[in-house]
Amino acid sequence: MKLVTFIHNKNSQLGIIHEGKIWALKDLDASFPDKMRKFLFAGETVMEKAKKWDEQIKLGKVAKPFFLETDVMLEAPVPNPTSCRDGYAFRQHVAAARRNRGVPMIEEFDQYPIFYFTNHNAIQGPGVIDCMPDHFQKLDFELEAAIVVGKKGRNIKASEADDYIAGFMIMNDMSARTLQMEEMLLNLGPAKGKDFSTVIGPYFVTPDELEQFKVPAKANHVGNAYNLNMKCWVNGILVSEGNVADMDWTFAEILERCAYGVDILPGDVIGSGTVGTGCFLELNGTGLLNDKNFKPQWLKDGDVVDMEITGLGKLSNTIKKVNTDFSILALKKIPSSAQ
Repeated sequence: MKLVTFIHNKNSQLGIIHEGKIWALKDLDASFPDKMRKFLFAGETVMEKAKKWDEQIKLGKVAKPFFLETDVMLEAPVPNPTSCRDGYAFRQHVAAARRNRGVPMIEEFDQYPIFYFTNHNAIQGPGVIDCMPDHFQKLDFELEAAIVVGKKGRNIKASEADDYIAGFMIMNDMSARTLQMEEMLLNLGPAKGKDFSTVIGPYFVTPDELEQFKVPAKANHVGNAYNLNMKCWVNGILVSEGNVADMDWTFAEILERCAYGVDILPGDVIGSGTVGTGCFLELNGTGLLNDKNFKPQWLKDGDVVDMEITGLGKLSNTIKKVNTDFSILALKKIPSSAQ
């Protein structure tokens, strides 16, 4: 089943999408919650009821009215997640980024999965991404997959964690690299380099839709893995390609760490981290390493970023510069020793 949150006549609704047609859940059954958070908190019984409607839709047996995807505006499938974390699961990306900075691969990467919390109030879906002037100081995309937690849990073992995953989405972890690198010099963060926009969508895809793509996890790892091709285009030019199966740490293992000593909740969103080649930071570093005349590329006002993952759809965004001269980079104080 593929779920979407969409706007029609200024009304935000939750619906099932199939072959470009959207059935609002409330139109199928008035007892359905009309918002994703309420839907997920309603539990597995409501999820299974929605899947039965999805089966009937796919069989062409539902005569209820529907909307055309082209006639509505898609929002983030989970517009108000209970929290948003991002992992660090692709060794290829981490190793390349460190190599490009002239530092060795950190051995702790292979010992345990890590994540950071980002701003769950800055979640966006398809459409325009408004960015401040400081964000354009090395503005970057990050090509990722993400999961949505479907039920409450605590101290979950990786061997059981896949049962807590309600859905999958594409994630673009937008990054303002100058802000990010400045704040991380103080060994805290990322914060302002990340908190302005995290894009998810366009669909919320339930795990049963991906069964045909299952592959074994990497050696000495636990949990489901999926052979899903990942691509990103900027202004129609393919800049990144990878695969969800290249995750070294599985979502189940990341969930195990997330849930240690704390509750995970329905509606929590957790990203995979950047796939290898999945951002300009890595691509620019590799380019300069191989060719001193390489010209780095960063996102600019008006750029169109398209991401596609097998089975999860295509997520499209346009970068827009906010008309202001307000800059937090300009507010930096000069140390007295330098005056």
